[in-house]
Amino acid sequence: MTSPLTARGGIVDAPAANRGGIRGLQKLTKLLLNVNVQNGLGPIRVVLSPENTVGDLIKEAVELYAKEKRRPLLPSPNPACYELHYSQFNLQRLREEEKLMNLESRNFFLCPKLNDGVQRR
Repeated sequence: MTSPLTARGGIVDAPAANRGGIRGLQKLTKLLLNVNVQNGLGPIRVVLSPENTVGDLIKEAVELYAKEKRRPLLPSPNPACYELHYSQFNLQRLREEEKLMNLESRNFFLCPKLNDGVQRR
């Protein structure tokens, strides 16, 4: 017997009601996303709508990190001070207006934005 909910790569699908013998899947309503924070000890798991943006994910991850009283403390509680990457080895940050449903992964890396005067090594 199969479960009514099937998780595949952080995406949760629920079967739709049986209409005329054709059984389909409902539209995705939530995504499970993992956000690793720079120098953090484990990922933050965030559930958001696919319609949300990268900016919404950053805001939610920063709020959850502080709410869970994780260590080390973040340098700032302001989500505007952070950027999101696919991994710690990827220098290209994700655009804050990008919708979560359009991203290539469900795993991300959150780090503080660098000041204009600071050069990357």
